[in-house]
Amino acid sequence: MKLIIFDVDGTLVDSQHLIVAAQGMAFAEHGLTAPSRNESLSVVGLSLPQAFRRLVGDDGPIEGLSESYKRAFNILRLDPNYEEPLFPGMGELLTRLHARDDVQLGIATGKARRGVDRLIETHGWEGWFATTQSADDAPSKPDPAMLLQAMAATGAEPNATVMIGDTTYDMTMAVNAGAAAVGVAWGYHPVGALFSAGASIVVDTADDLGALFSGDPHVRPTIEA
Repeated sequence: MKLIIFDVDGTLVDSQHLIVAAQGMAFAEHGLTAPSRNESLSVVGLSLPQAFRRLVGDDGPIEGLSESYKRAFNILRLDPNYEEPLFPGMGELLTRLHARDDVQLGIATGKARRGVDRLIETHGWEGWFATTQSADDAPSKPDPAMLLQAMAATGAEPNATVMIGDTTYDMTMAVNAGAAAVGVAWGYHPVGALFSAGASIVVDTADDLGALFSGDPHVRPTIEA
């Protein structure tokens, strides 16, 4: 049985507007200049302390920024201007994969457990995922702990495990865990960077991603290294 693990932000849902705005509010609260949009998106996928350490350095107010970000995020997520829509086709793809008896689904994300639970409840995915790994459960990506825990929880072997994500952190985590690394081109890190971090394939659409698991040996990725 194959274990297919999905990242969340930038892979399943488009949360960039919410993330950038929440970071801006957090930096303003501490009297700091907010990072550029590209800088903000470059750290998506990391757990909050690691993300802010990348942005302000070891001597910055990392803990304070993390707490400010959480408050801002929870305020903004109630604003309809900051919805987190699913990327096109991803809901349908999960529905098809969930219906198969030769696939287990999982999540590995830098989101907190509360955010994962909210995502699952919002989309009616209760009971769909055999394992969900969050920032509260393991060290930040690209440490392989999330994937190692997911495989241990489901009994999946590394050669039957696939990590799907949009960042270099996802790809490196997969490589570190001995799993297959599949990148998506619609997220927050450049395609070339995904290949450099270990992606074996990068797909351009949810349909292309689904085709990889169709069992058709003639299916080829839309983007190759």
